[in-house]
Amino acid sequence: MKLQHQLNIAFTTLLIVIMAVAGYVIYSLILDLLIQDEQRQLRQNGEILVSVMTEQYGTGQYAELLQDQDLQLFLYDRNQDAVLFSTMSNRIVRGLWENNDFADDSENLWEFGDNNFVTSRILFYPQDTGIELILLTPMNDIQAVQQNFVARMLLVFLIGAAVAVLISTFLTNKLVTPLSKLKWQLKKIEKRQFDDIERINATGEIKEVEQSVYEMAEELQRYMHTQQSFFQNASHELKTPLMTIQGYAEGIRDRIFDEKDQEKGLEVMVTEVNRLKTIINEMIVLAKLDSEPAAYNRTQVKLRSLINQVEERALPLVNEKDIDFHHNVEGDITLMVDEEKLLRALLNLTINGIRHAKSQVAIHVYQRNQMTTITVEDDGDGVSEDLIPHIFHRFVKGKNGETGLGLAIARAIIEQSGGKIKVADSELGGAKFEIVFPK
Repeated sequence: MKLQHQLNIAFTTLLIVIMAVAGYVIYSLILDLLIQDEQRQLRQNGEILVSVMTEQYGTGQYAELLQDQDLQLFLYDRNQDAVLFSTMSNRIVRGLWENNDFADDSENLWEFGDNNFVTSRILFYPQDTGIELILLTPMNDIQAVQQNFVARMLLVFLIGAAVAVLISTFLTNKLVTPLSKLKWQLKKIEKRQFDDIERINATGEIKEVEQSVYEMAEELQRYMHTQQSFFQNASHELKTPLMTIQGYAEGIRDRIFDEKDQEKGLEVMVTEVNRLKTIINEMIVLAKLDSEPAAYNRTQVKLRSLINQVEERALPLVNEKDIDFHHNVEGDITLMVDEEKLLRALLNLTINGIRHAKSQVAIHVYQRNQMTTITVEDDGDGVSEDLIPHIFHRFVKGKNGETGLGLAIARAIIEQSGGKIKVADSELGGAKFEIVFPK
């Protein structure tokens, strides 16, 4: 069953239950309210009659006065326990006298045959006369009013139910339509038709879901594009050294090189094999970072000690290129990270800086605004503007780059550690890599 139908059934069922309970409560209370209202009206009419009759009592004219009233009433003498006068037929008077206690001054319902009567009693003044006016209204009249009221209430409920169903249909349609459209957009994502994806007008949580789906589609498209570029670049990077190795190997096999060229060819082949090994090892590292997040072991790491390790491992390259390498760690700063992985990331950034630097490389570690920042700067030529958006992508190499995977590995490790990395221009004149970790 479709969601829209389920919601309509749920709303309609809820409405019926509420209306049934409300109708039952109202039906139960309305009779008591009508009886009380009828007793109040009878008392008002009776008090007026008693007031008039008090002035004329004893003149013998009360019978004419009461007979002129369109009311069902008794004039009852409590002292003599006798009915002095009634506007009702003798049969009804006898039936009421036999079935009810006229001496009981409470305003209870009187019974006669299949009908009941609502009563209201008003004493004449002075009260010692014992004369009492008793007014009656048949319950049939009140029940007719009750039934008329219930019929009108039922009509109102039916109209309200119809309006509520229409409103429910409108609201559920407004709620479900964006979801239906969103389903078709997801089908497009499933078929990888990213260019055909359309934005959906929605509100509230559905808008948030739509935004998440749209962002997911963009990220999936970017990921697939990255993967395609990765395989293309990987194929190119692996193909070049393999072709070089194949060319020299076939030349040596076919003895087209002299002894000197053969030695040179073997050296080139060894160099290319080492290059292949480096590329494959770094590809394996990237694959593990993507597929084995559970292998990330967090420990409390002191950054001063970590930077010292970076300096020790980069020292041979620093001496070879005669670079001034210095670092500054402000205070005793620690991070909860995987020490070996973060060391590799910082070493990649440092070696990259040494490779491109002219004379100096600097590392600075400090804390500001609850953030831990690590910067790696050099005084080289920097990163060109067109390369900055892609510098951390795989197989993207700047000038003097090697495999094009070092910065990609560094970014993957840093993001896995909960940090962010970006590149900018350094005050030293070259590139500045800035890593930020929240506290």
